[in-house]
Amino acid sequence: MQVLAEMAYIEMLEAGFTRAGEFHYLHHDRDGARYADPAELSHRIPAAAEVTGIALTHLPLFYAHGGFGPQPSGAGQRRILHDIDFFLNLIWACDARLTRLQDRVGYAPHSLRAVSADELRLLTHSLPGRAVHIHIAEQVKEVEDCLAFTGQRPVAWLLDNLPVDAGWCLIRATHLTEAERRAVAASGAVAGLCPVTEANLGDGLFPAEAFLEEDGKMAIGTDSNVRIDAAEELRVLEYGQRLTLRARNVLAEEGGSTGMRIFGAALAGGTQALDAEPGRIAAGAMADLVTLRDGAELDGAGATLLDRWIFGRDVKVADVWAAGAHVVKAGRHSLRDQIAPRFSAVLKRTLA
Repeated sequence: MQVLAEMAYIEMLEAGFTRAGEFHYLHHDRDGARYADPAELSHRIPAAAEVTGIALTHLPLFYAHGGFGPQPSGAGQRRILHDIDFFLNLIWACDARLTRLQDRVGYAPHSLRAVSADELRLLTHSLPGRAVHIHIAEQVKEVEDCLAFTGQRPVAWLLDNLPVDAGWCLIRATHLTEAERRAVAASGAVAGLCPVTEANLGDGLFPAEAFLEEDGKMAIGTDSNVRIDAAEELRVLEYGQRLTLRARNVLAEEGGSTGMRIFGAALAGGTQALDAEPGRIAAGAMADLVTLRDGAELDGAGATLLDRWIFGRDVKVADVWAAGAHVVKAGRHSLRDQIAPRFSAVLKRTLA
């Protein structure tokens, strides 16, 4: 677990991500048996973050059921299942494991289909003041199943039944009515988007233009097994809006840079969703810094360089400092050569 996480974090840092929000599924052995230390697999996540230098918001997953009803879970889900008491003890064990000021522990009730209403209410009551991430309205079938069981669409049900506020991140809130979209924006919750994965899976497109106009908060995540690339996540988001609305530079503000608008929105939303310190260059700040290199050696900086990074091909991530440590130099993590062979060995063994 730790080696796989280390390699993922190296790729994230090389792509320009300086904090991981780890939506962490695996907690038990393959047959569901608990380890001698039930929090062992969670402990491997901050260990990997410490090795690679990335900041961490650890989000252990609460998953209890196989569908609305609730329906029984399948055999393949045994590695991720919890009851409330076990899960609360897991969260507190994760709290005790943290050693760095930049790290956080939130939690992630998987979805309305995997967590009952009573369980959701008990979790929010027992774990106040933490970042909460939940999958919501990712696919049309999920919306239809929720309607059949509750009489409401998932986002509407969540907002009507839970204290959703700025501490919540609604992951892949793709399929929204106009009223739901406005309600999410008004709640202060963050819409957590993974556009590369959503495009890869054919899930649909989030209505970003209207949401941002309503002062909605959005964040960009990466959970693709195909590609980890911060710029590509932003590019897919913007190009999707263009294709849907048949217009150019949909997410730009009047007369402004498209790249600057969406990067700024993602930075602010990600900071909020991961309970992180705001990004700023100032004495005493965390010093998470990313520099870009211009392969075409053209004049330009600021918004122009940012636009070319997101939408072009010549501008790449050059150097990354995480909490002041220079972890990526000339596009390559300092520990890649050490960790990559271990990663390959683990992957081969896992896939065998």
